Formats: sequence, structure tokens, C-alpha cells
Amino acid sequence: MAVRWWRSRPCSRSACASRWSVCSGGWAAQRVTEALASVAAKLLAEQSLLIAFALVGALMGASALVSRMLFRGRIHASAIAILAALALAWWGGVVTGGKKGLADLPAFAGLALLGGSMLRDFAIVSTAFEVDVGEARKAGLLGAVALLLGTVLPFAVGVAVAWSFGYRDAVSLATLGAGAVTYIVGPVTGAALGASSPVMALSIATGVLKAVLVMVMTPVCARAMGLDNPRSAMIFGGLAGTVSGVAGGLAATDQRLVPYGALTATFHTGLGCLLCPSILFLALSRLV
Repeated sequence: MAVRWWRSRPCSRSACASRWSVCSGGWAAQRVTEALASVAAKLLAEQSLLIAFALVGALMGASALVSRMLFRGRIHASAIAILAALALAWWGGVVTGGKKGLADLPAFAGLALLGGSMLRDFAIVSTAFEVDVGEARKAGLLGAVALLLGTVLPFAVGVAVAWSFGYRDAVSLATLGAGAVTYIVGPVTGAALGASSPVMALSIATGVLKAVLVMVMTPVCARAMGLDNPRSAMIFGGLAGTVSGVAGGLAATDQRLVPYGALTATFHTGLGCLLCPSILFLALSRLV
């Protein structure tokens, strides 16, 4: 009946042409969509590291915008980016049921390489190369003592807090104590000592919390600490230890002090990576 009805109603040339164009246009659009999807999948698979760099760059850009528009620079963009990255990693683990966060998704497999030990250690070394030794000497003996205290005291506080929450093995205690130094020293120490992934993630969160507290509290306590000259900024950077926290806090206090505070704070990453997995861990293992 359908064929007879169609034949009983012949269409004009223009109507047939329009129907043909609609059908051919829909078919062509479908083919184009399939081709674009195939190219996108191939690009994500072959250029996973490039996609990872683009994703991290987009996250940093969005974090900088949030820091400037919502917090007026009082909370550094790096802290916002780290919190967002931890949330995305948690979401990726929940969705995939894996252990690598977003890297378990095929589209973001390059994050496993970007966040691996090779590029992490490269970032630490490149940070140390930014320090001018000649300028660092201006901090004097007080700067060196502040740097040492700023490494040992947060480590001790982090170990005490971890002990109060029920951690008893030296590896977990040292990893969490190192996280209280900076959020980079924590995972570096955990990777060197063979700590579990949850403990390493908790050490990062500890370092981020410290960085946010330093950012927020520095402008409030700057006058009481006499934070109004380069020398005091160097000593403060050595005691506080977190580069992002010191830079964000001093930027909200006096932007001219940022290079001096960040100068000594930069040493914390290298010093913490040297002391926490070695001397401090050995001393801690003797105590526990």
C-alpha cells in the first residue's frame, strides 16, 4: 500500500530534488560527524601527553581567573588549581574504579606521564635553578636558621598530627610530616619510601592546606611580624616554606617583598626532599 500510495502521487522535480538533497545532506553530515569523532579519538590516543599539557594549562588559566575575580589574589592560583586537580582525580577514580584518577580514562592517559616521577623531579630541579646564590647570601645566618627550622618544625608537627590520627609506621608518618613542609616534598618522600597512594594524597592535601593558611594569614599578621623589609621577608619565607603561600601572602601585603620571600622559600623544596626521606626518616624510625 505504501508503494502504491507513493506511486499514485508523483512528485514534481523540485520536490524530489529537495527530498534528495535533505537525505544526502543528512547522510553527509553523519559521515562528517563520524570522521571527526574518529580523528578526535586518534588524536587523543596518539597525542595524550599534549592533551595533558593542554588540560593542565586550561586548569591553571581557570584557577588564575578564579583567584583574581573571586579572591582578589589573596588565595594563589596554584592552591586553587591543586584543589581542583585533587577533586578531578577523585572523580576520575570514582568513575573508572581505577587507581590513577583521570589518567584511567583513555582520553587523559597522558596525565600518568605528566604527573610521573620523571617530570616531577625535573620540575623540582628547575625550581632550584631559579635561585640566585649571590642574592640568597644576603639573608645571612638568620635566613639559614629560619630555613632549617622551617623544614624541621613543620615535619615534627605533621608527624605529631599523623600520630594522633592513628598512624604508627615510620613511612606514613614521614610522608605526612613531609607534606607539612610543602605539598611537593610530601609525595617525593612518599615515593622514595614506598608509601601508599592514600597517604601520599593526604600529604599533598596537608601541604595545600598549609599554603592556603599562609596566603590568608600573612596580610593579617604582617604588621605584627614586622614584615615590611626584604630581610624580614627572607626570614619569613624560610620559616613558612611554601613558595605559593609565601608569594600569595606577600603579594597581598607588599608586592615588592615577593622576590625576597620566594627566594628562601624556594630552597625548602630541595632541602625538604633531601632531609625528609633520609635524616629525618632515620631519626623518626629510631623513635617509633
